Amino acid sequence: MTTTKKFLRLPAVIEATGWSRATIWRKVKAGVLPAPIPIGPKSIAWDAEEIAQWQQRCIDASRGVG
Repeated sequence: MTTTKKFLRLPAVIEATGWSRATIWRKVKAGVLPAPIPIGPKSIAWDAEEIAQWQQRCIDASRGVG
């Protein structure tokens, strides 16, 4: 069975991270934040699950988990 994926556009990623547009692109380039996925000829989005996993890793790291 296929599960439906949710995509987040840049404004939603800005809201989720609290970072500016430029910082998000620096973090993607540095490999800190997952890279976006092309969803059209001129459109990109992030996999919502990947962003949620990244957020959880940040929380775990700040609390010394894992």
